[in-house]
Amino acid sequence: MMLEVAGRPAYAYTGGKPFDPQRPTVVFVHGAQHDHSVWILQTRYLAHHGCGVLAVDLPGHGRSAGPVRDTIESMAAWVLDLMTAAGAARAAIVGHSMGSLIALEAAGQAPDRVERVALCGCAFPMKVSDVLLNAARDDEPRAFDMIDLWSHSGINHRPGNPGPGFSVYNENLRLMQRQAPGVLFNDFSACNAYAGGLERAKALQCPALFVSGARDQMTPPKAARGLAQAMADARSVTLPACGHAMMAERPNLVLDALKGFLPAVSPGGPSA
Repeated sequence: MMLEVAGRPAYAYTGGKPFDPQRPTVVFVHGAQHDHSVWILQTRYLAHHGCGVLAVDLPGHGRSAGPVRDTIESMAAWVLDLMTAAGAARAAIVGHSMGSLIALEAAGQAPDRVERVALCGCAFPMKVSDVLLNAARDDEPRAFDMIDLWSHSGINHRPGNPGPGFSVYNENLRLMQRQAPGVLFNDFSACNAYAGGLERAKALQCPALFVSGARDQMTPPKAARGLAQAMADARSVTLPACGHAMMAERPNLVLDALKGFLPAVSPGGPSA
């Protein structure tokens, strides 16, 4: 659905059901150079099992108008504003990669509005290598190739096709190519500069879940341990044979981890 945030059009996917703010809300936040579509399986399931779902396109990504926000702090504030525009007073926030930092920061900015956070493919600090950062600035196609290679485990889909007519590599490449030039460098720069993660983790007042890929080369499981150890209530799930692009490589396992963490999920059949 389309909303207005800070006077600009903003898009949130609702999982195939009209958003109902009276239901427990789950907000999904994508990572760098992505959009809401990375969450299709998880959002559709939760929307049909008792939750109100908002899978956002961050400003300047997907269907949301720009300009892009250039810091994790401003992206988190925008997510909270989108919740307000949708009529959601409180929510659980699920974020992947850059989105995990946004979820953590949003919980710090508005602890009374964030009930729990699920941090998928998280790391802190989330530093981007100079080679990749420079390519994002000067040669986006080269950066896309590096991201595609490093984001996937390569175990279960060589040469890239887990089923007829489907390629996780090409799917991710086309998604990145759909974003406007300059978005990738903006997002990576925001991740690189974000310094508040540990303080936010120490002050976190809600439960947290870390979901990591055992073969993640971008944000390996050990890169999130400092955050988890700083939190009062954190648990971790490591997905076997899985890289950074966990929603593409292990969508059902990501969903299972979320179902075990979000108490609002109805255990039975689809909700009416």
